[in-house]
Amino acid sequence: MGADVEARSYTREDRRRYRDKVQTDLEALRRMLAEGLVVDADTQAGLEVEFNLVDADLQPDMRNTEVLAAIDDDASFQTELGRFNVEINLPPQSLRKGGLTAFEVHTRDLLTAADERASSIGSRLVMVGILPTLMPEHVRADQISENPRYSLLDAQILGARGEDLVIDIDGGRERLQMVSDSIMPEAAATSTQVHLQIDPADFGAVWNASQAVAGIQVALGANSPYLFGHRLGAENRIPLFAQSTDTRGEDLKAQGVRPRVWFGERWVETVFDLFEENARYFSALLPECSDEDPMAVLDAGGVPELPELSLHNGTIYRWNRPIYDVSDGAAHIRVESRVLPAGPTVLDTIANAAFFAGVVRALAREPRPVWREMSFLAAQDNLDNAVADGIDAVVYWPGAGQVKVGELVLRRLLPLAAEGLAEQGVSGAEVDRYLSVIEQRCLLGRNGATWQTAHVGAREAAGESRERALHGMLGEYIDLMHTGEPVHTWKER
Repeated sequence: MGADVEARSYTREDRRRYRDKVQTDLEALRRMLAEGLVVDADTQAGLEVEFNLVDADLQPDMRNTEVLAAIDDDASFQTELGRFNVEINLPPQSLRKGGLTAFEVHTRDLLTAADERASSIGSRLVMVGILPTLMPEHVRADQISENPRYSLLDAQILGARGEDLVIDIDGGRERLQMVSDSIMPEAAATSTQVHLQIDPADFGAVWNASQAVAGIQVALGANSPYLFGHRLGAENRIPLFAQSTDTRGEDLKAQGVRPRVWFGERWVETVFDLFEENARYFSALLPECSDEDPMAVLDAGGVPELPELSLHNGTIYRWNRPIYDVSDGAAHIRVESRVLPAGPTVLDTIANAAFFAGVVRALAREPRPVWREMSFLAAQDNLDNAVADGIDAVVYWPGAGQVKVGELVLRRLLPLAAEGLAEQGVSGAEVDRYLSVIEQRCLLGRNGATWQTAHVGAREAAGESRERALHGMLGEYIDLMHTGEPVHTWKER
């Protein structure tokens, strides 16, 4: 969830100074973009994957600190918001010359080693969008991870809101309503984040393309149909995350204040548009100030870190988030796609990332961009439809009208994804391996969400309670997850 901070309270002067420094960082970024001081490396990609921890009875295991000590990793693994969460961060690398395969091998090796070591103290790692055995009693404030950042962020969000959080998700079949005095329900949402480092000149096109396909990604990769024992939509992480970090009470919503988990409201031209919106529309949650003077750093020929701008950006959860970062003394820009759930397998995860990297590259290069033919509201509606219906969703696409996701992907988007990956130096064998996973999901209408609901439905039809059905399904899910075979090959009961 971003950079570490120390536990503390903030004064009005802290907030004023921080706001001024964010504006200075913005001006420094504007200058860097104008002077070509942000590097172009558009075949670089990175990956973050979040995991749940379960104990021997497949219940949430609240021991992430102990599990990390047992894993004894070189910092690839980190804590996340809940004590039952951990995360891996894979270092960025080129997609050329086997980059996707390297991601798959590295992720699988890390997961296998970590799970073996966690098992030595009675814990297991699970790649799933929402842990099926997670219940409301597991997401109380006293289950927030020990890192002071999380408790401080919890206090700041609840303080800005001024009242308890309300979770209200109507899935049609069932409805979840609950009240929380902390942001801990967010910890239920375990995700995969794909980072694409791109040429700043291409950022607007790539971000717009990412927004256009966000609903398609969710439909294809849905893996979170159960939340706190309720069967709701196909991908419940999306509304859960939005509601569990909402700093707005009902009065601010009525006034049109933007939510911090945000799809956005318009297509953009440059990355600066998004950073400027973030500074304009959102107040600071963690107003930590550094001693850096970015203009002085630039004048001296250096590369500023822009820490205030980056920290502020990290507390605004766009589904496609702009990232400014400095690596090896050079500044770069990334798009971070945040819509995908974790799992079900490593191969499924890399296939999702490959589809995204390929299709946005191709769409960004088209002479008649899709966002010129499609309203921004239509892209938001596509995301909402995918959250509800998953791979069965009907979406709008220019030239196709209202169309089922599988048909759209098979006829139009898979060829574009293959073209985009080839343009980035991905081998034909890798293109075939990863995009064939997406193709089979579409042909069979099967993904993580459909497998989970079919499995639980069959158990319930056989007389099991929802609780027992979820527990039994999760046990089989974990076994299948570790086979590494993609979810469309998993047999349904």
